[in-house]
Amino acid sequence: LPSVYSGAQVTAVDVDQADITDGAAVSRLMQTVKPDVIFNCAAMTAVDACQSDPETAMRVNAVGPRNLAMAAAGAGACLVHVSTDYVFSGDASVPYREWDVCCPRTVYGKSKLLGERYVEQFCDRYFIVRTAWLYGLTGKNFVKTMRRLGAEKSSVRVVNDQRGNPTNAEDLAYHLLLLAAGRDYGIYHCTGKGECSWYEFARRIMELSGLDCMVEPCSTEEYAAAAPRPAYSSLDNLMLRVTVGDRMRNWDEALRSYIRKLDQGVL
Repeated sequence: LPSVYSGAQVTAVDVDQADITDGAAVSRLMQTVKPDVIFNCAAMTAVDACQSDPETAMRVNAVGPRNLAMAAAGAGACLVHVSTDYVFSGDASVPYREWDVCCPRTVYGKSKLLGERYVEQFCDRYFIVRTAWLYGLTGKNFVKTMRRLGAEKSSVRVVNDQRGNPTNAEDLAYHLLLLAAGRDYGIYHCTGKGECSWYEFARRIMELSGLDCMVEPCSTEEYAAAAPRPAYSSLDNLMLRVTVGDRMRNWDEALRSYIRKLDQGVL
C-alpha cells in the first residue's frame, strides 16, 4: 500500500460509539478525531428487513451517508462510501459499468442509491465504491452460513437463477485504501473477477470445505423472498482499470484463500 499510510492512526467506531443517523453525534466525532479520510462501511443490508421497514432503511442508508458527507466536507476530509449492486435493476445480460443507469427495485437499493446521491451532493472529495456478494472476517455471510449448514445437513437448496460476483472483503479493503491514498475521485465498482450463481457459489464452498453436503438448485420463485432479488447483478470494475488498477482476484481464487484461512484458524 502507499507510504501515505505509514504511521497512520485508525479510529474504528460502531453504532454504540457513533450513530451515523444522528447528525450531532457525527459532528462531535469529527471534532474529536479530526480525520483525513472517512470510510463508511455502515449500512442496513438485510434486504427483506429494509422492505418491511423503509424508515430505518432510509435513516441508515441515506440519512447516515448524508450526515457523513456534510461532516467530511466541514472537516476537509475525504469520504469513502461503500455501496451496492442493488442500485441497478438486475435485468442486464452483461456486467454493469459505472456509467450505467441506476434503477433499483427494492427499498434497500433505493435507500442506498439515495445515499450515493447525498454523498455526491454534500461532499466534493468522495469515492463511492459499489461491491456485491461480500464475505469477510466478521459478521454473518453466505460462506459461513453454507459451511454451517453443510456440517449440519445432508443437503441444502440454493437459487440458481441469480448471478453475480462473490467478493472477498480483504480484496475490497485493499482497493478502498488504494483509492483513498489518491485523488481519482468518483464512482467505482469493486467486485471479484468472474461470475457465478448462488448455487455454483454454494457448491464450490462445500467442495473447498470438504463437506459432504448435496447442493440442490432451486428458482428465485421457489425461494419466495419478501423483496425481489436481482437476477443479474455482475459488476465490471472499469473505473478501477482506468485509474489505480484492478487487483481484485478471481472469485474462486479469493474463496480458496478465505476458506484456507478459516480452516487454519487465521481468520
